[in-house]
Amino acid sequence: MRPAAIIGVILIVLGIASLFYGIPSREKHGVNVGGAEIGVETKTTKAVPMAISALLIVGGVVAVVAGSRK
Repeated sequence: MRPAAIIGVILIVLGIASLFYGIPSREKHGVNVGGAEIGVETKTTKAVPMAISALLIVGGVVAVVAGSRK
């Protein structure tokens, strides 16, 4: 396989994975009182926008087709 085709396959896999998995993020909320810290840590997962997933998949298909041509 040519490098463009390999990159295309990677883009397709990332695009499909981004449809099912989100981007995890953590936020810490709290206050420091003297030497003690009181707080809460929240974990959330934000979905990847559908347009970005579609762009990755389409870009991957284009790269595979371009890489497979001679």
